Amino acid sequence: MTYHIAVPDERVGMELDEFLCLQFPLLNKGFVRGLVREGKVLIDGQAVNPSRHVKSGEVLFVDFDEAEAEANTPVAPHQALVVLFEDEHVLAVDKPAGIAAEPERWRRDAASVAGGLLQLSLDRSEGEDGLEFRPRLLHRLDKDTSGVLLAAKTIESERALRDAFARGDGTIQKTYLAIVEGEYPLGEGESDLIELPIAPDSRRTGLMQVDDRGKAARTEVRVRERFSGFSLLECRPLTGRTHQLRVHLSSTGFPLVVDPLYGRRSGLKLSEFKLNYRPKKGYSERPLLSRLSLHAESIEFPCDPADQEKRQRVEAAVPKDLVRVLKQLGKVRPPRRR
Repeated sequence: MTYHIAVPDERVGMELDEFLCLQFPLLNKGFVRGLVREGKVLIDGQAVNPSRHVKSGEVLFVDFDEAEAEANTPVAPHQALVVLFEDEHVLAVDKPAGIAAEPERWRRDAASVAGGLLQLSLDRSEGEDGLEFRPRLLHRLDKDTSGVLLAAKTIESERALRDAFARGDGTIQKTYLAIVEGEYPLGEGESDLIELPIAPDSRRTGLMQVDDRGKAARTEVRVRERFSGFSLLECRPLTGRTHQLRVHLSSTGFPLVVDPLYGRRSGLKLSEFKLNYRPKKGYSERPLLSRLSLHAESIEFPCDPADQEKRQRVEAAVPKDLVRVLKQLGKVRPPRRR
């Protein structure tokens, strides 16, 4: 189908791909850029680059197969995302465990946070001029990790915050909670710095490992609560390597209680730590937790692209499944007195 679109005054100066993403909210940015590079988007009859800025009075000719476009549309979760913070620059949501941040490569029909953000923006938009803004995720969480995810609402905030994430100089500060095996050997008020380089695991596709030839990776660790045989850790990644926390914790001997890739469990059962526990007759025991025991508790960031000193901290409450595990650990095996 072919569309003819005049550039409205309020969007003059936008980059072409950004303009098209607002005009066609159900198309992802990669698909849009592909259309431009294939010559299926013309400005006043001329082929252009995706980064070309649109001008007043110009008319766009856009041609694409709607069936192909539908296959690239991100799907929203059944339950609307919980917004933790929002201003004119950014939007932070509480990601539930079990939902991928971006559409999964081999499961395009599965729900994602990106789809939920798009739906949120669509619900707020009126008229036929596309979206007022299109949220862009600035970082990711593993599918089975819960917690704070940050998205940019403008191209300016996206560029500023992506640069801050890439620098890794402490401008962006993230805090995670991790329930791990073992009693981490730190006293009250003490912290530990894990400095182990990380690289792709050549034996297992998609996984990472500690490797002297890898990229530098640093994680600061504190003990929030100690149980007999387990610990609740506060982890602050000072770099942003793939699976950094999971690899660092596992490599130091304190893997996540539930982590089928870097730990030894795909689920935690009450019988594993409650003495003499027996399930009810006729019932098989179900896991207390069957997802990663990891939660992105907070993120602190500069919230104004024009003023890097203006900062915002956003927190996500510990979800019920992790609260339930911590309650059982505390009730069955209380912390030892030191």
